[in-house]
Amino acid sequence: MSSASTATAAPTSASASALADVTASDAALRRYLHGLPGVDAVGLEARAATLGTRSIKTTAKAYALDLAISMIDLTTLEGADTPGKVRSLCAKGASPDPSDRTTPQVAAICVYSDMAAIAKRALAAGGGEGIKVASVATAFPSGRAALSVKLADTREAVAAGADEIDMVIDRGAFLAGDYGKVFEEIQAVKQACERPGGAEPAHLKVIFENGELSTYDNIRRASWLAMLAGADFIKTSTGKVAVNATLPNTLLMLEAVRDFHAATGTRIGVKPAGGIRTAKDAVRYLVVVNETAGPDWLSPDWFRFGASSLLNDLLMQRQKLSTGRYSGPDYVTVD
Repeated sequence: MSSASTATAAPTSASASALADVTASDAALRRYLHGLPGVDAVGLEARAATLGTRSIKTTAKAYALDLAISMIDLTTLEGADTPGKVRSLCAKGASPDPSDRTTPQVAAICVYSDMAAIAKRALAAGGGEGIKVASVATAFPSGRAALSVKLADTREAVAAGADEIDMVIDRGAFLAGDYGKVFEEIQAVKQACERPGGAEPAHLKVIFENGELSTYDNIRRASWLAMLAGADFIKTSTGKVAVNATLPNTLLMLEAVRDFHAATGTRIGVKPAGGIRTAKDAVRYLVVVNETAGPDWLSPDWFRFGASSLLNDLLMQRQKLSTGRYSGPDYVTVD
């Protein structure tokens, strides 16, 4: 644990069995979540600001740019999405820079559930077999629907070939203190991610919409709630509100997954999404990951960027590093 940690670790009595006990009832869950130490907002923001100013050497920068590309969930989540746009995005994810075949592929293509099958076929046909298809579900981005609708949405996406499900929590229920409802919905969606015949289930990313949770204490509680319910990843935001991913709220979530791993041995991933547009931004986040959760999280298996325009800047910076020339926006495709 970093000596400069800004949020006290989970209670030292926490263990895998103790954490099972805290989910036994709504009352126990509430006691546990409200018993988590409060977040020192000033300290959190100061540490994020300090880490965000760290510089890295040129050799490390080349590694960081490639690592960031490999961590991108290349995303299109618009009402005007078409099959052609999704196929184009898949082609870009599979070959981000056609002039340089050493460029890594992205981690995933993130689309609405009705586009999951199109993305799956396009990746298979275009050399992107190793790229995951991530589908948003559960009445994204609002989360305002009956549980039966959310589960149907999830099952349809999984049946269409989605490898990952990005669900949104019911923020209204969470803010009203109905933690049991949120917990049970996450568990139900997790079950809906299963596939018949013992095939590997889709991985579940749980989106909090940090901009609507308002406080760092709420973000910390939501992180622990989602992890206790079985999330494979915790995700900052939908990208559809004014405040999305920030260094402080991502740092806080990284502290939570670090402490959860220490308490249970279970590793959980983190995905900041929305507002991360430049290579400089991405490198800042990678520094925060390394200094908070540790180098084991510096992998697409445990850290992702939810982004659309970020890839373009990473590609331009990558070419500048290798050629000494900055190509400008015409070098990359327009999403």
